[in-house]
Amino acid sequence: MTNEEVLTKLEEDMRLRGYSPKTKNGYLIRAQVFIRYFEGRAIDDLNEHDIRNFLKYLFEEKKVVPGTVNVYNSTIRFIYEVTFERTLNFKLIPLHKIVRSLPEIMTVEEIQALFDACGNHLRDRAILMTIYGGGLRISELCNLKVSDIYASSMRILIRKGKGGKDRFTILSKSNLDILTKYWRTYKPNHPDNYLFLSRLGNPLNPRTVQKLFHKYLDKAGIKKIVTVHTLRHDFATHLLQAGTDISRIKHLLGHANIQSTTFYLHLLDFEVELVSPLDMMDEKLGKSKEVQ
Repeated sequence: MTNEEVLTKLEEDMRLRGYSPKTKNGYLIRAQVFIRYFEGRAIDDLNEHDIRNFLKYLFEEKKVVPGTVNVYNSTIRFIYEVTFERTLNFKLIPLHKIVRSLPEIMTVEEIQALFDACGNHLRDRAILMTIYGGGLRISELCNLKVSDIYASSMRILIRKGKGGKDRFTILSKSNLDILTKYWRTYKPNHPDNYLFLSRLGNPLNPRTVQKLFHKYLDKAGIKKIVTVHTLRHDFATHLLQAGTDISRIKHLLGHANIQSTTFYLHLLDFEVELVSPLDMMDEKLGKSKEVQ
């Protein structure tokens, strides 16, 4: 099988498994990098030691971050296991352990300051409020359509979220109010019914949302190291602080498993609420004698 034939079959294998366009494109790009590294060699002749050398090259010479190297690793595993129908010794090409650091979280006051910084820019304010109010990913915001806003049941339909799944999230009254004002003012008109449009009338690009977020972050004087995705973290964390059940938050966020959602437990400030079990034991047993 030539390397060109490998790419063709790889794309076919992913299409048959229903991979999203984003995943397919990412795998194909990384497969091409892998092939170019071994230029002049057919990659179906490579072994685990060759693959290991490629991964070391990414780490040591290209200084690629561990998470991205793992994506290359997963791409290579797919090629050999599925496209070539070969079994690899994963002990020789292990996935890198990722240490997930806790992100910065914005306070309610900071989020309000972010909204206020939008001033008269109604579209931008509506964008940021919708991301925070429903816990949307940036791609989900850009793909929203007018028909996805269910005012009667106060829900937002998220189509083809991560993993290609549809879900509903909440639509707050404040969010509905700002969306109504936005609709009446801008009257977005797109043949595919997209809700948020660029100034040229095209569907929003994620990069546009990132730029406007950082513009208003600066205007609000917020110095924390945060991104648009932080608003999604804020949504989950603030719901937990308000006592919302974590399984309901899992559904709203569209997580595939509860472990992804329990991550937000680490972001809560328990200092005031928590009581040591030692103190609870003393109170329950009525212990009064001093420690000898």
